[in-house]
Amino acid sequence: MKTFDRRWLLGGGLAAAAAAAVGLSQMNRKSKIEVGTPRVVRRVGDMPYREFGKTGLAVSELSFGAWAIGGESYGAVERSDSLSALARAEELGCNFVDTASVYGDSESVLGEFLEGRRDRWLLSTKYSRQEVSMTETLEAQLRRLRTDYVDFYMIHWVPSPKDAALFVELSALKRAGKARFVGVSAYSANDVARVLDRPDIDGLMIPFSLLDPDPFLATRERLAASGKAVLIRSVLKEGFLTGKYKRDARFTDPNDQRSRMSASDIATTVDRVERLRFLEAGQGTLLQAAIAYPLSYPEVSTTVLGVKTAKQADMNFGGCAGRRLSASDIDRVEGLQETLGLGEPTLWRRLLNRFS
Repeated sequence: MKTFDRRWLLGGGLAAAAAAAVGLSQMNRKSKIEVGTPRVVRRVGDMPYREFGKTGLAVSELSFGAWAIGGESYGAVERSDSLSALARAEELGCNFVDTASVYGDSESVLGEFLEGRRDRWLLSTKYSRQEVSMTETLEAQLRRLRTDYVDFYMIHWVPSPKDAALFVELSALKRAGKARFVGVSAYSANDVARVLDRPDIDGLMIPFSLLDPDPFLATRERLAASGKAVLIRSVLKEGFLTGKYKRDARFTDPNDQRSRMSASDIATTVDRVERLRFLEAGQGTLLQAAIAYPLSYPEVSTTVLGVKTAKQADMNFGGCAGRRLSASDIDRVEGLQETLGLGEPTLWRRLLNRFS
């Protein structure tokens, strides 16, 4: 942030903006950034493909998230079901899969699946602060994945300045051909801001859903200007945005990370989901609406969806590819997000885009 800009903010600029946001809600709504139309570079069946930043790669706008098939965070899963899910996703036009070595057994499952079909898939995995170096970690991952390279390799968080050497090592892996392109997984607007000015980073992964508008909306203008690939994760809010859970839902499998949610947290999340049911009128199901939401933004390269079975692959990739929310639905969603206190109000998002 520039010194002058920081002085303006600390000198009361944000306070004045907040007051304006309270008193001029209609002006606030009209000042939002128009969504625009996502650019489709080609199609495979019904699956639209988008540019993966400036890499020259074309990526299916819906990608396979392999966390669930690891069997350690979203309940147990049969290996045969995982392999069937991947095969069905491929049939439906998906060409990108994202995993990490901390996602249970997912890398070895993918290694088995990709045997003989590696050239059909773009493969992404991550360095997750293992005890050994990033280079040693990737070498072990390549053995599990049964490949000589990954297409996209991420640091699983945004390193602090004292860990800047990790960016150097990441670039070295790219030069060595072990990773074709590299990125980071970001969690906040501050994370995104710290990455966007780095020419050595090709893309980043960030959470974005109907219930989590930021950091994507808070940094959207800068994401667009950067030209970096943008991977969206957590679009279904751990499955709640499928609309299938009730307030009394409980997750008893200790391998399901949702088992750590309190009854109050579950009830609050379900209540918020129910406020979004109006989207079903235009999309058919809440699942389809939730997936259509990030796909409506042209800055998004691909949206990663967790899948465990062929049936889920049919619902996610077969029933949701190419979906977009209408401008009026997006306006209504943003209004509800502000009412529920989800993320920053529209005017604040614009300020964050300008000064981050």
